[in-house]
Amino acid sequence: MRSRDQERAHLAKTEQDIAAGQMRITAQELQIQRMRLRGHDTRRAEELLDCLRQTLVQWHAHRAEILRAIRRLEGS
Repeated sequence: MRSRDQERAHLAKTEQDIAAGQMRITAQELQIQRMRLRGHDTRRAEELLDCLRQTLVQWHAHRAEILRAIRRLEGS
């Protein structure tokens, strides 16, 4: 089992990953808009966007797990 400090460090890294993931999603959404305006096929770009969104959901779930672990450690 990790220590509370290790979990907090892990939480900080996960929060950075979430923020970076959200930035990637926003960039991809903008790219898709530009592609549509130019008449390009966006299917592959939209598949990537879906993958990015799924990853973000997983990172949020991981963050919740870390927070539960921290609460358990603080309750001990």
